[in-house]
Amino acid sequence: MTDAVNAEIATLDNLATKAWYARIPTYLSLSGPGWLQGAMTLGGGSAVTSLTIGALFGYEFLWVQPVAMLIGCIMLFALSHQTLHTQKKPFESMKKHVNAPLAWGWAIAAFASSIIWGFAHYPLSAGMIEEIIVVSTGWSVDSENVFARDMYLLVLAIIVWAGCAYTAWKYGEQTGDNADAQTGKGNAVKVFETGIKLLSGLIIIAFAWVVISASLNGKINWSAVMAGYIPSSLPQDAQGVTVLMAALGSAVGINMTFIYGYTLLHKKWTPKHVELSRYDIGMGLVIPYIVVTSLISIAAAGAFFGSDMDIQGKLSPTQAGKMFMSAGLDEVTSRLIFAFGILGMAVGSLVMHMLCCGSAAAAMFKWPEGGLKYKLALLAPTPAVLGVFVWSSMGPYVVLPTSAICGFLLPIAYIGWAILHNKPSYLGKAMPRGLNRALFNLAMAVCIVTVIASVAYSTWVAMA
Repeated sequence: MTDAVNAEIATLDNLATKAWYARIPTYLSLSGPGWLQGAMTLGGGSAVTSLTIGALFGYEFLWVQPVAMLIGCIMLFALSHQTLHTQKKPFESMKKHVNAPLAWGWAIAAFASSIIWGFAHYPLSAGMIEEIIVVSTGWSVDSENVFARDMYLLVLAIIVWAGCAYTAWKYGEQTGDNADAQTGKGNAVKVFETGIKLLSGLIIIAFAWVVISASLNGKINWSAVMAGYIPSSLPQDAQGVTVLMAALGSAVGINMTFIYGYTLLHKKWTPKHVELSRYDIGMGLVIPYIVVTSLISIAAAGAFFGSDMDIQGKLSPTQAGKMFMSAGLDEVTSRLIFAFGILGMAVGSLVMHMLCCGSAAAAMFKWPEGGLKYKLALLAPTPAVLGVFVWSSMGPYVVLPTSAICGFLLPIAYIGWAILHNKPSYLGKAMPRGLNRALFNLAMAVCIVTVIASVAYSTWVAMA
């Protein structure tokens, strides 16, 4: 271990004697991998789901996404416990101790989904930048000139790609086995994690601005908001059940499950960091996810639910921004601030897609992390910038098979982790025992059953 890691362990030992709330400031400064998970899950899918929940069902189902995240993070707690105690790469652990084909399927699905979902996120990012430019300057490309507008969106998507690629490449320079994640020239890992924390904070501020503006316009019923976090009803129609199942099954995606263990190892964390990793997930993933998705749903519920606006199917962020304005919010809030929030979500997710591709490729082909091949693999999602041309036509053809394959593998991967969590030959003395083991197994079982139910229902709806 490096001097920096030893110093960090000494800090954690000193913190262990303090009350939990006294540890939070230091834990916040040391945290990182959980924030990267938050950046990945707070993408376009979360934004659209949150808008849909609020617009179609009002405040009634605000509890769904918090519950979905709390269920999903159970498996991340298991993975962090396993990875930090064994110091083994998750892909190798799954391949050796559970099932090699499962491990390969897990890695391939994580790699492929990180590329495919980029085809949706680049058009979203370009669209939000276009919206920001229109509102800020009044300048826009003639929408009737399809070719010119498509090329304009492509240029915007390439700008987003360049920023994401540079960020991922700099991160990749310090993820090798011999790299020091805490010190060293550039300190890219720490800088990247700090950037993600700032981005998460700005996203929260952007959507809080929208909600506060809507509240000042008398559009938020705060007593109904509070009641919406108490599970008192379930959807009564197919559309409602579909949205609920989608939220429960997708709060933690398969590419998130793959990259998480590797970001822990990139930090050089040890068994002494297990408690920190749990706070890290809570502060970096659970809280930002619940706050951001709640703010979006609350804003959508206040502005759209029960109105005479025509809302059918999923509500896109671009449509939502214009509808917020129609509902009485000022243009800066409804279109500019809202667009900045969505752009931040999309960009954070795109960078994490690149990191997932790098780690998955390195794991499958035994490339050294931090090497040239690993860093080139970070750029695997590059073709996704063409999503500005093809996503509207290719989306329906790739979403269903991708969702089906990843959805099928996710509960299987969860079962694999549950097996590893109860395997003495893998965890040794770190394997939970007694009541702690029983309670954690019960929690993992709930998580697995929930995801299986979501996958089964989604598959049934798709085939109906």
